[in-house]
Amino acid sequence: MTISRAGQLADTHDLIDIDSLLNNYYKIKPDYNEPSQLVIFGTSGHRGCANKGTFNENHIVAVAQAIVDYRKSQNINGPCFIGKDTHALSEPALKSVLEVFSANQVHSIIARNWGYTPTPVISHAIINYNQSNPDRLADGVVITPSHNPPEDGGIKYNVINGGPADTAITSIIEARANTLLKNNLIGVKRLSLAQAMNSGYITVKEYETDYINDLTQIIDFEVIAAAGLNIGVDPLGGAGISYWSRIAEQYGLNLNIVNKKVDSTFSFMHLDHDSVIRMDCSSAYAMEGVLRLKDKFDLAFGNDTDFDRHGIVTPAGLMKPNAYLAACVSYLFKHRPQWNTHTAIGKTLVTSSMIDRVAADLNKSLLEFPVGFKWYAEGLFNGSIGFAGEESAGASFLRKNGQVWTTDKDGIILCLLAAEMTAKIGKNPQNQYDELEQKFGKSYYGRIQAPASYVEKQKLAKLDANQLTTDCLAGEKIQQCLTQAPANHAAIGGLKVVTKNGWFAARASGTEDAYKIYAESFIDDEHLHTIQQEAQHLVSQAIK
Repeated sequence: MTISRAGQLADTHDLIDIDSLLNNYYKIKPDYNEPSQLVIFGTSGHRGCANKGTFNENHIVAVAQAIVDYRKSQNINGPCFIGKDTHALSEPALKSVLEVFSANQVHSIIARNWGYTPTPVISHAIINYNQSNPDRLADGVVITPSHNPPEDGGIKYNVINGGPADTAITSIIEARANTLLKNNLIGVKRLSLAQAMNSGYITVKEYETDYINDLTQIIDFEVIAAAGLNIGVDPLGGAGISYWSRIAEQYGLNLNIVNKKVDSTFSFMHLDHDSVIRMDCSSAYAMEGVLRLKDKFDLAFGNDTDFDRHGIVTPAGLMKPNAYLAACVSYLFKHRPQWNTHTAIGKTLVTSSMIDRVAADLNKSLLEFPVGFKWYAEGLFNGSIGFAGEESAGASFLRKNGQVWTTDKDGIILCLLAAEMTAKIGKNPQNQYDELEQKFGKSYYGRIQAPASYVEKQKLAKLDANQLTTDCLAGEKIQQCLTQAPANHAAIGGLKVVTKNGWFAARASGTEDAYKIYAESFIDDEHLHTIQQEAQHLVSQAIK
């Protein structure tokens, strides 16, 4: 029996061999007859591991050329803002992209000194540039596997509205990249790195200043500084580590960075629930180092590696992501008077229904989308969505004047908002959420996994609500069965079943032979467990 080491500090044998990983990035040539070793764009781009033949040089140059070809087809002729995080594979992948982009005469903008750039900063840069250059539109690339383990790599494409490319676009890029791979990269234009750096097509940018200066347009720093809050921050070795000290200095915040280490083995991390190093700021196990310091601060924050997620720690502990999102919605729509009265709230189908109850009380429209932040991008861009969040601790919202800030998740502003909420209300976000539960009922939320073969996952993704064999769930009449998201009628890749006091949603895992069941009850834990058990039975019967 394996003993769980969740929450323990990583040991030497947990750490990856960086030299071997980087060598394999260049050395291993994927088997293109093996589907798992092709380019696969999930909800957040293509992710994989060089050791497994799923994130290697050939993948990245093929993706880069496919992005070039897509840009040409859409007449996108402005610069491409490129960011990378602190994962070991991010720098070689960046260099591969630059070699292809420069050969294709695409103007790339990267951080100075081969530095790191948070995902939201790239989104912010694209939007700001395009507002001033409507005839020469820019887009972006972010090289990150988000909070995934140190051996992983990732790359995603952000379009001209600053947000992640939607499924229609990523399908085109994925198909083109795989064609290039199967044709031994015939059709890929490429320079050496030295030639690329001397090509005139690469510009170095100091990204921090523009983003940090603009933060006054979305956060009330005066009220935070006046309150004198004692704030702790653990960047978890991520891409925004240089941003926090600049923010503290510029806006007079009493903010202490408790961990300044950047190490691509992430040796300072505490192990996640499965005894794996994972920079998940929504996991109490991964955030153990911060939680040990919680009594020293009024608030403490953590971010994942590319800073698109947030972790909020109060003296009561790490807030559950759903709880914080609900508290944010309640606060923002009462304290942003310049927002349009018709501005809606965006959430995914697997995010807590506490937000539904808060939205109804505020008399605000609620838009429910499939999983993936890309679905929010257009609404945030045009201002029709004021706040968009997902249960995995990612969110963004509008500037104070109701204009777009970012169309990708922004972990920095969500952390700063917690400080504004505390300073303005005099209660931290956990206290504010507790009041919501007193008013709307207590939420019991959980997520479990069940095994499923590839064929079964395909069946789940194409499930018809009529295949359900019951009209009751956990003793309550089923009110809704959804296979498409109400907000945009896009397929959810599974099924959501709703009753008066509970719901479940089942979705196939993109990376494992399993499907996930998200569930929530507003009655008690026992009711939640009953929902989960019945959900697993209903789904297993439907995908036999």
